[in-house]
Amino acid sequence: MSDIDVRAELAHWIENVQDADLAAELADMQAKADAGDDAAMTDAFFQNLSFGTAGLRGVLGAGTNRMNIYTVGRATQGFADYLNANFDNPSVAIARDSRNNGELFVRTTAAIMAANGVTAYVYPRISPVPTLSWAVRDLGCSGGICMTASHNPAPYNGYKAYGPDGCQITSQAAAAISAAIAGTDAFTGVKSMDFDGAVASGKVKWIEDAVLERYYDAVLAQSVNNLSDEQIAAAPLKLVYTPLNGTGLVPVTTVLARAGVSDVTVVPEQEQPDGNFPTCPYPNPEIREAMQKGIDLCEQVHPDLLLATDPDADRVGVACKDGDDYTLLTGNEMGVLLLDYVCRMRAERGEDLTRKVAVTTIVSSAMVDALAAEYGFELRRCLTGFKYIGDIITELADAGEADRFIFGFEESYGYLSGDHVRDKDAVNASLLICQMAQEYKLAGKNLAQAMRDLYAKHGWWLNRTVSLSYPGADGAAKMADLMAGLRTNAPAELAGRKVEAVVDYQQGVNGLPAANVVEFDVEGGNKVIVRPSGTEPKIKLYVFAKDASREAADALLDQLEAAGRKLLA
Repeated sequence: MSDIDVRAELAHWIENVQDADLAAELADMQAKADAGDDAAMTDAFFQNLSFGTAGLRGVLGAGTNRMNIYTVGRATQGFADYLNANFDNPSVAIARDSRNNGELFVRTTAAIMAANGVTAYVYPRISPVPTLSWAVRDLGCSGGICMTASHNPAPYNGYKAYGPDGCQITSQAAAAISAAIAGTDAFTGVKSMDFDGAVASGKVKWIEDAVLERYYDAVLAQSVNNLSDEQIAAAPLKLVYTPLNGTGLVPVTTVLARAGVSDVTVVPEQEQPDGNFPTCPYPNPEIREAMQKGIDLCEQVHPDLLLATDPDADRVGVACKDGDDYTLLTGNEMGVLLLDYVCRMRAERGEDLTRKVAVTTIVSSAMVDALAAEYGFELRRCLTGFKYIGDIITELADAGEADRFIFGFEESYGYLSGDHVRDKDAVNASLLICQMAQEYKLAGKNLAQAMRDLYAKHGWWLNRTVSLSYPGADGAAKMADLMAGLRTNAPAELAGRKVEAVVDYQQGVNGLPAANVVEFDVEGGNKVIVRPSGTEPKIKLYVFAKDASREAADALLDQLEAAGRKLLA
């Protein structure tokens, strides 16, 4: 349990907060606490939002454990101090998705950066995460910030921080920024200035449309399509698309139109940006609830596939008609399909795949091992988080070998081909998915059928990710106890099968950075991995099963999941 004096923190905020909405929320907390109900006060102040390689993420509201102009301002002052200490004439690119308070946080951040002598380049409209990664490098910035909480529910917002390579910041940078934040008072230690005055003085600059045009060109350059115009015309792709009230609408439809995919029907209820996400409280293309409006429209339009991007358009999900219903492809399945597609198309062009590099994470499908054996490319695995994939791309680029990278993916629906950005890119992935779907359509298959063919060829490598929530101060303490228990009292068997090895990534494994992850290797090539989320009060359980048939693999997956849940009860 935290040793923070939450009542003292509440009093400090009540004394200093100038924002009327936050002041009203604080007064309500005080009234409830005085009446004996201190739950809201405790949850708002028991900790400071932690600043890590993913920046900040939290629920909107008043308090040190919330996303508001004061926690954002404090983080920005720490980031500005770091930039000034490490760069001459530093600059930063800033973007936001469609979430509530995004524009307020952008203006707050840009004004603080400007007051600290850091030039801020700001996207004038909502823009996806990959366009922020692009702008950092395209404009030669020292860093970047994107206001986004990815696929979290509407009450959340976040603050993703990027380095000069367009990757999310390194652990070393995060530690240095965190140290600077720790020494900053949210009310008296933050420099700022008038935003409009900063624009007028040139300390804040609007990012021009030419930057986006260069991004579109870079995405289109990643095409590996080998179909002729005649083949495409013979079987044009029909698409239903939903941006889930986020940022994807303009960039995705623009790139697809320029690539010749013009038969696109957009889900009307989810077309326009809306941080309240009225039709899908959890705007995550991994789950059916978020895709349901699209599926309903598909029953009327009868497209070849349904495509959905999350609010910040760095992740993408797909559904296909499969019998009487629509099948949602998992992130692992789409990663395998896309990697296989990219390799086949490049092989058809006569490229030597043996010098190519594909990257995935320790919690992503083991089926990629079979693809590496088939095509001969080098497979590298990294920790969870696309920044680690981006780091490998940067390493290759620094060695003059950026062309070796062909594809990277993580099981949570993030994909990237090429080195134009250093983060997952749903615009790039949407282009590849549509071109792949068209190629399969000419062969008489949809993507669900194509995936079954790969299973039949390589075996049923099945995966499942389960998120278990542990909210509040008590939840945080329980998460820590559970992880400690897994290390000191590891199970000897799971689902009736022997645990052959316990891999503790906290100790550093295969040259990877230390991470709070524990892996249980189960006999038969199966495994269970446990990892606390770095940005949410959750523990993620990753389950891997392989068998010769779908039925046997499914049954084993269920058994391993049940065993994993018992470990985390």
